[in-house]
Amino acid sequence: MRKNALRFPGLRWLVVVTLCTLLPLGAFAQTAKIDSNYVNSHYELRMKEFSAQPIPKNAVVFLGNSITARGKWAELLPGVPVANRGIGGDITHGVLARLDAILAAKPKKIFLLIGINDLSRRIPESIILQNYERLVRRVKQQSPKTKLYVQSVLPLLDDMLKPDYLKNLNPAVTSLNTQLQAFAKKHKLTYINLHPVFADASGQLKKEYSLDGIHVTDAAYPVWVQYLKEKKYL
Repeated sequence: MRKNALRFPGLRWLVVVTLCTLLPLGAFAQTAKIDSNYVNSHYELRMKEFSAQPIPKNAVVFLGNSITARGKWAELLPGVPVANRGIGGDITHGVLARLDAILAAKPKKIFLLIGINDLSRRIPESIILQNYERLVRRVKQQSPKTKLYVQSVLPLLDDMLKPDYLKNLNPAVTSLNTQLQAFAKKHKLTYINLHPVFADASGQLKKEYSLDGIHVTDAAYPVWVQYLKEKKYL
């Protein structure tokens, strides 16, 4: 190859151009890896707890990550059969992995809130939406009478956030919520925009409801439930 390259300068340039073309593709393959792992000790512990706490008949299920998990939904909805299926740190892949057990109970309603941890891992919006597609398909197939509510991903309050990887995510949150609203319309689902309750004028999580910039305070949950009631979702 070296002799031919020296004898024919055009061939040498062809080799250089080919390498320059291939290198960016290799670099892209490296950066395109997605961290979709959801299994950890906390996830496994919560799954064991769920196994010991079956979902009641005609239940209202709150499904999501730590923001959902921290809610005392049963206390806020006395007399309503409620199941809290939130797991701290969960992503859309993790919700899909545990969806069968939820749908087997044939719940009356599912209030879904998931996506912020996906965004913090820089999982592409297209992958998140694909997982939502898979989730909706399975709900319709396995429990067609269950009413699914898609709740908007909550904004963050950058000034209170400690981890750098969580900062400046609000534009991505806004973009994802725009897509989720269109997604819900496409599938004839109810989209619940929580931003009128939890976002300030600048689009950040309201300070009075912010625990650490991402999670909401205990005082936020009664307001949340009241909003769902006012909108006739509960």
